[in-house]
Amino acid sequence: MCYRAWVVDVVQEAKPLHLVPVDFKTACGFVADWHRHHKPPVGHKFSLGVADAGGVLRGVAMVGRPVARHYADGLTLEVNRTATDGTKNANSMLYGAAWRAAKALGYSRLITYTQATESGISLKAAGWTVVGELRARKGWDTPSRRRDGHGVDAIPRTLWEAS
Repeated sequence: MCYRAWVVDVVQEAKPLHLVPVDFKTACGFVADWHRHHKPPVGHKFSLGVADAGGVLRGVAMVGRPVARHYADGLTLEVNRTATDGTKNANSMLYGAAWRAAKALGYSRLITYTQATESGISLKAAGWTVVGELRARKGWDTPSRRRDGHGVDAIPRTLWEAS
């Protein structure tokens, strides 16, 4: 399906698949339309996109502070969301570009998570490595800090890293 609403307003030489800048609002809209199981994040450090030769946005990556406090060391960022319309190689291109951008900004580590049911093939193709397998947790709700579930809490996850 071609989303003309996501045509990128950047003048570029026509390339089959190329990186484009994406603002927060556009990235959130794309994630809301295309992500399988999460809503857009509430903030970011930067976002980027991949577009086809016609300038149609085919995927986005949103990079922000690590969700887990113990990774918030000032030198680590997290890919909080990626979403594509299924265009071949778009997700791998986004993960590779996200790491290059984070590194260029002075960060020494970029992390992300996949659910245990996801293969991580896009991450492998972009040169990322598995650094941990995390067991399913009951959720984010604790007696000291009440929180609502998001429907994906009791799922094992894999922690990936680019460094």
